[in-house]
Amino acid sequence: MKFAFSLKNKLKTAFLLFCIMCCTLMIRFLEDKSVEKINNSFISMYNDRLVPATDLYLIAENLYHKNAILQEVLLGNDTAKGSTVLINMNAFDRKIDSVINKYELTFLVKQEKNYLNEFKKALFVQQRVEAKMLSISSEDEGRTIYESTGKHAVNQTLARLSALIKIQSKVGNDLIKDSRIFVSGTKVYSTLQVILAIVIGIMIVNIISASNMVKITNDKFNLN
Repeated sequence: MKFAFSLKNKLKTAFLLFCIMCCTLMIRFLEDKSVEKINNSFISMYNDRLVPATDLYLIAENLYHKNAILQEVLLGNDTAKGSTVLINMNAFDRKIDSVINKYELTFLVKQEKNYLNEFKKALFVQQRVEAKMLSISSEDEGRTIYESTGKHAVNQTLARLSALIKIQSKVGNDLIKDSRIFVSGTKVYSTLQVILAIVIGIMIVNIISASNMVKITNDKFNLN
């Protein structure tokens, strides 16, 4: 009878320890996944937010230089030949296209894709207007086109680019929020591990105490 009772207690203890071991392994797995997500968030913050934001400012810089060259030509302050001006403008366009192609390879949210498409459309319109102005030999007619449609096209392009730059901050804040959630989850998992360790310690103490009680009882029985 005592043997059956002892065996039953040992089986209960072994089952509880097995459950605790499974819980510990599961918590460890979840904790590793959480750390991996935090790491991915920081990588995405750099590759998909910080670097693209720098590239977008590079686009803005090229647009500024293009507009400066165009204004110099229309005002008659640029003595360069038309072919040279066109070559310079095309060089800036190629730089802009290169940065856009690089930007499209990064992770883009839905709103970001929409803003990018709007920017590309505005940029296309601006380039057509610029080509039209540069193809006209009369400076007065070129200035008229710039004042009527050219300036508006430039402003629209810059507005679309500004919206695209601003959304980088918004998406970056979302990534930071996700990282905070993952960090909180990691803290919870660590707390659960501590609790399980305490439970295991209590069980070990109880097992040792029970073993000592059984030993004392057996010693008394033998003495009798």
